[in-house]
Amino acid sequence: MNWQVEIYESRPDLRLPSSKVATQQRSINLAISSRGIAALRAVDASAADRFMETVIPMRGRMIHDRHGNLQSQPYDRDGQCINSIDRALLNEELLEEASAVPNIRLAFKHKVLSADFDQRVLVVQDVTSGTDIRVNFDLCIGADGSYSVIRRQLMRVVRMNFQQEYIPHEYIELKVPAGQDEHGKPTFLLDPNHLHIWPRHSFMLIALPNKDKSFTCTLFAPTVEFDRLITREDILLWFQNHFPDALSLLGEDKLLEDFKENPRSPLITTKVMPYHYKDRCVILGDAAHSMVPFYGQGLNCGLEDVRVLLTLLREECVIPCAPMPGSGDPDFIDQKLCKALSRYSESRHEDVVAICKLAMDNYVEMRHSVTTPFYIFRKALEDFLFSLTCPRPTSVSSMAEPLSHIAFPTVNPRGWLPLYTMVTFRPDISYATARRKAARQAIILTTIARLGTVAVGATSFYFTLRTLRWL
Repeated sequence: MNWQVEIYESRPDLRLPSSKVATQQRSINLAISSRGIAALRAVDASAADRFMETVIPMRGRMIHDRHGNLQSQPYDRDGQCINSIDRALLNEELLEEASAVPNIRLAFKHKVLSADFDQRVLVVQDVTSGTDIRVNFDLCIGADGSYSVIRRQLMRVVRMNFQQEYIPHEYIELKVPAGQDEHGKPTFLLDPNHLHIWPRHSFMLIALPNKDKSFTCTLFAPTVEFDRLITREDILLWFQNHFPDALSLLGEDKLLEDFKENPRSPLITTKVMPYHYKDRCVILGDAAHSMVPFYGQGLNCGLEDVRVLLTLLREECVIPCAPMPGSGDPDFIDQKLCKALSRYSESRHEDVVAICKLAMDNYVEMRHSVTTPFYIFRKALEDFLFSLTCPRPTSVSSMAEPLSHIAFPTVNPRGWLPLYTMVTFRPDISYATARRKAARQAIILTTIARLGTVAVGATSFYFTLRTLRWL
């Protein structure tokens, strides 16, 4: 939109070889789905196409039971998929795209210390020299993560409701190396077009494919479970009992090395309200809403934040000038920009609360429910109802035009739509709308199940009476 943009990042440039070691400790793969892709396309369609060249499509979950048996559960009846993308690679590509824009300036090793939104001034420290710099701004966008400095500064000037919750589970990252084919070339040791899950009721292991034919694995477990894994023998025995087939892929020595070198990381949910202050500041992504990773929507929700904000700026006809009207006057308020940011806070919060709740619910589904007969029956019934009421698939490409102008074009989705489909493959439906519709459909499914139980009971009773009469 032709704003003059300055980006301040406290860490070094991720693209430099010297930065690679620091990023390796947090290599958990990201799953980009239709919401994230639609958001990228709304900003820059050609850049979105370039990003998609680096992904590996995952068409469903591959469930591994304790005996090594496999069960494929497709995500979508039409073959739509989520995509595994390397976190570091995505970050580097985004930086490359930003660097190529002439009105964007990147400043690495520059840490924001404080912000005065009324005076429109940031204090930024040059990490290399230790020098503090005063930076004037018209609009400050805080996209600085779960422990956001900008959010803390925002709390000083707005009545912000803030909720932070650590769940009693942690995660640690492991690695399945690439194998070798008969010609000695790298090959995948697991099917690369699935998200692999080892559900074990209260904990689980997952694996996502990488371009180098390896898999990034993440073990999620209660903190008390991790606390028991102290010695070499404890770790190996625990994996032999719960993940014997995964242990053979991970390798004992590499597993023990990963447990020693990779940190145990907490899982956090953060909810705040509002996200803005006048026309001066807005927070996006994890700074505004951290969520547990079990729906694979953290990245997608953050990218969608950008798309939603962009549509609101366009709707309110916010057009930056050089200089902006009233620049230099701390009391001046751009009413159009103020209204756009206010609408963003009001409309986005409900969706964020919805996806945070859905993400936590999906943990239970992934680590346990996917193995139960009831889940399998319910999924089959939902797919059947979906096919009856929505015979034609809805593609992301067909939504591109409306999504670039309207935050969520579909307000009242018709037909039967599985919750996973709405959340993952329908960026035209907001998270809150998806959750409300899924709740209504759950009531219908429960009613069908109860009627079915009554019908089976009545039928059994009838045949029992017939048998007794015959006897």
